[in-house]
Amino acid sequence: MRFLPVFLDLRTGPVLLVGAGDLARAKLRLLAAAGARVRWYTIDGNHDVSFLEADDAARIELAHGDPLAADLSDVIAIVCAGAGDIGIAMSARAKAVGLPVNVMDDLEHSTFIFPAIVDRGDVVVAVGTGGASPVVARRVRERIEAALPARIGDLATFISRWRKTIHGRIPEFTLRRRFWERVIDGPIGALVLAGRRGEAEAALKDVSDASAFAGASVSGQAEGRVTLVGAGPGDPDLLTVKALRALQDADVVFYDELVSPEILDRARRDAERILVGRRVGKPGIGQDAINKLMIEAAKSGQRVVRLKGGDPFVFGRGGEEVEALREAGVAYSVIPGITAGLGAAAQFEVPLTLRNEALRITFLTAHKAKDAESVAWSTLTDEKMTVVVYMGLTAAPSVRAGLLAAGRSPETPVGVFARVTRPDAQAAVGTLDELPDLIAKIDGGPAVLIIGDVVAHSAPWRNSPLAQLLSYVQVAAE
Repeated sequence: MRFLPVFLDLRTGPVLLVGAGDLARAKLRLLAAAGARVRWYTIDGNHDVSFLEADDAARIELAHGDPLAADLSDVIAIVCAGAGDIGIAMSARAKAVGLPVNVMDDLEHSTFIFPAIVDRGDVVVAVGTGGASPVVARRVRERIEAALPARIGDLATFISRWRKTIHGRIPEFTLRRRFWERVIDGPIGALVLAGRRGEAEAALKDVSDASAFAGASVSGQAEGRVTLVGAGPGDPDLLTVKALRALQDADVVFYDELVSPEILDRARRDAERILVGRRVGKPGIGQDAINKLMIEAAKSGQRVVRLKGGDPFVFGRGGEEVEALREAGVAYSVIPGITAGLGAAAQFEVPLTLRNEALRITFLTAHKAKDAESVAWSTLTDEKMTVVVYMGLTAAPSVRAGLLAAGRSPETPVGVFARVTRPDAQAAVGTLDELPDLIAKIDGGPAVLIIGDVVAHSAPWRNSPLAQLLSYVQVAAE
């Protein structure tokens, strides 16, 4: 992020606008709509402001003379649009005295840029691309415009009138935040958004115990809880809507090492983030310590998110954590996530089941050789069974040996799918006999192995040299 989004208080002084033509008038219209006082130096002598409303035009000071000699003592920012070389010179002046400056379509000489703006009164959303693509910013703005309620600004205004009153009744910061969350997300907020502000005022006045309304316990402390959230295999767009809400509400997030930074970025900005996971071959704090941390945080009144790669109940030890929370008397809930096997199947077009070809699926974990040795491989030899092995990179030779010894064909199609749904995802496909060689083609995990005839229907298999050779031989035979 090169440009930090900030909001400039336009009441503190005028904005100096330098330029002419349609470009300058577009900026003048934008500044006027925002309530700015503008001192306009036009370089073509045309000061026509008839396109503005009378109130907006009244705030425009039509300046004359050389803008390079203008008095900047009371100016809060400089904007150059359609100013040519004068814009570059004005940029140098602005930088010399520490004033923010924008030279339209010239990042080199600008210290701030204009974002695409969604204006809902007291709610303003700014969308920027660092100047890289205004069209992308505009498209994002259009989507936000469509998603935001028309009266969301009215809701912000409504809350602002009540803030001091409620803050006087609820001294604890956490409870205050939860109070307003309940107002916004509940019937009172819905009344404001529906244009029924009088009814909303009456409903808020009827809240006799503000702390209890916010969810305080008998002691007056905020009630804590734990939410186990499946983060999916890596792509943040695969998070469920419910998972996003939990992350936005969290006070503290305990996350595994396999959770991607992009997903962590979806958590509330001021939420505490604590890494508690471990990778194969690396030390971790242990499950008992994780359970203790979650319980302590919840009992202190915090809303805890236990963020786990994939799904909490698919090799995620979510069951153990739920048991510990239940025994400690801590409220909890579970939000499922897309498990890595399903993510690999979707990304690489592996139909885990296929009519008349694959009728059953078995999920197993084998992140150590001794895990593979403990598997009853004889139960996995059915040709119509797809086997999905989690954390199987290290134990791949033992997986191969176990299946072959049990009687599974060495020609069984196999796929190794690493870092699925992420930008650096990889796939290597071949036969069960070739499994160790396929592992060598992968640049590290996490990875899942998919074993079964369905792998031959996958996109990597169709694009492999072996598949192309077989297709050529088949055509030649015909």
